[in-house]
Amino acid sequence: MCGKNRCGPGRTCMVKDDGELYCGCVTECRPERDERRKHVCVQVCSKHNETWPSDCELYKMRCECVEEMDSCAHVKYKHAHVDYYGACRDIPECLDEEMEDFPRRMREWLFNIMKDLATRKELEDPYVELIPGEKDEESFSRRWVNAVIWKFCDLDTAPHDRAVSRHELFPIRAPLQAMEHCIAPFLNKCDANDDHRITLEEWGLCLGLKPGTLFSLSLCTHIRHF
Repeated sequence: MCGKNRCGPGRTCMVKDDGELYCGCVTECRPERDERRKHVCVQVCSKHNETWPSDCELYKMRCECVEEMDSCAHVKYKHAHVDYYGACRDIPECLDEEMEDFPRRMREWLFNIMKDLATRKELEDPYVELIPGEKDEESFSRRWVNAVIWKFCDLDTAPHDRAVSRHELFPIRAPLQAMEHCIAPFLNKCDANDDHRITLEEWGLCLGLKPGTLFSLSLCTHIRHF
């Protein structure tokens, strides 16, 4: 925090001559030492289809352009943001047959991620209880539902409003887009009514769960207070 404010990407907390705190543009992008933030040191592709050395460099430039500093390379960077991690590349079109099978692959991936986090003891306790035992057929049959609800709660972060915005989808889209060309059109499809907010029901239906499947946000409330 910087006083009562939280500095956004490309900004850091600074002190004016009178002692007042403010969020100013970072002056240098230093190597990241935190293992959990290694992605900031890798190349990123911007929405302008330009490769940047890191997201820090991109957002540093955005800040400089917003503040109309001499170092701003072009006014277009006022609205720059990361499209996906990795150098820019030609993303092939997602074919109809690939999109048709994508929900199944996505469910399988989410469930495996959930199990892996539990194995490494990095999954919150309420969710650990949802992972079925190998011989628990009834619970095993609900593993897709459990994984879908878990990921929805995980994405619903800022704000915790029982819906996932396009911005909140960034952590799942940006790391995968360069490797998984169907992820962006798939996530766009999940917003069925195109209101830029994905409800739990829209999320479940998009991931191939049958209409009428019991959806619940009670798991999210074990972790957060809405």
